[in-house]
Amino acid sequence: MSDPTAELVTERHGAVLLVRLNRPQARNALTGAVIRGIGAAVRTAEQDPDVRVVVLTGTGDRAFCAGMDLRAFADGGDFSGNGDPDSVAAVDAYERLSRGKTDVPVIGAANGSAVGGGLELLLGCDIIIAAATASFGLPEVKRGLFPGGSGTALGSRIPLGVALEMTLTGEAIDADRAYRLGLANSVVPQEEVLTTALALAERIAANAPLGLAACKELVRLGVTDAASATERLSHWQAIVFSSEDAKEGASAFMQKRAPVWQGK
Repeated sequence: MSDPTAELVTERHGAVLLVRLNRPQARNALTGAVIRGIGAAVRTAEQDPDVRVVVLTGTGDRAFCAGMDLRAFADGGDFSGNGDPDSVAAVDAYERLSRGKTDVPVIGAANGSAVGGGLELLLGCDIIIAAATASFGLPEVKRGLFPGGSGTALGSRIPLGVALEMTLTGEAIDADRAYRLGLANSVVPQEEVLTTALALAERIAANAPLGLAACKELVRLGVTDAASATERLSHWQAIVFSSEDAKEGASAFMQKRAPVWQGK
């Protein structure tokens, strides 16, 4: 476990890496340091074969993430990495996360509201567990801006008309509507969000790593870029169906035992 007083806390739960925004006094808003911390955690998960799933959540019962910390931005905070190779790589990993392009599955445990960049961060997650008290919004147009990250891709997760409604009005929706629209996979009492997300992560982590990577990439591409999905399907078929894990999966099934995955 990392320092529990830090602004970003990481914990290992078996094959699951829990990443928690820990700035409840600032509604878990994003500073440059927090962005780089999230990116570094993503890189750790991608480079460690024993990490199969990431769970991303926030501290407290009010906010998952309120987006960019405008005070830190106004004070000239560094959000770019400032040329340091590790910091630049961490920012790049954060940006890949926000676009849903991490190598490992990510579950968002929305313990509270997710607005602006906070919702964009959540949209990068593959599955979202929401607190019944949570809300979701992209209020940028109310500030003379627009969702400059992944927010304009909201229509790939929910019906186009609703995505336009949310981005053009800047108004938030509640957890119940988010669930009915398919943005949230499930809605649970606030105190059950993290345990529900971790239980789901463990179910995912029990499956074959190569198969998980193939499913994540191909299902997302099937929605956003069907031509690329067709091309990548052949790539993944050649890798997964000839893998040691494919053989292990068949053997474990025949022998009625739990498989032991190697990720190759």
